Amino acid sequence: MLLVDSEAAVSGDHRQGDDPSKWLPWSHLGQRDGDNWNKPNGSMDTDCHLMVQVMESWFLADRDSLKTFFGNGFKENKLPAATRSIEDADKADVYRALKDATDDCKTKSCYGKGEHSFKLLARIDPARIAVASLWAQRFIDELKARLDA
Repeated sequence: MLLVDSEAAVSGDHRQGDDPSKWLPWSHLGQRDGDNWNKPNGSMDTDCHLMVQVMESWFLADRDSLKTFFGNGFKENKLPAATRSIEDADKADVYRALKDATDDCKTKSCYGKGEHSFKLLARIDPARIAVASLWAQRFIDELKARLDA
């Protein structure tokens, strides 16, 4: 199974209907400028899973973990509205929001991908991510199905 950032919004053509097994992540990766990936021979669309435009968008679904991790000085009000879809959050906006929210933190430096991303990824609640992202729920469901098989 492959799990990658979508790098851009996923069009409705690639996520049609309520049945995630019918979604077309390889088409998204094949048509997106900068990727132009070909679906490997013998693979299926259920072998490919899209995160969000950028991994850090997942952090926005678990603001409690962000607040706890960054501590004193963290400004949650600098993050995009909690009602905004994390799947539609633009990469540059997410990076800017994390920078602005952590500029004045007392216990950690300003957000940096290399310094903080994997520490945060280990702390966030997968259930919150699955609620906030249909693609994440699809990945979790497929992973569980394969583990049970």
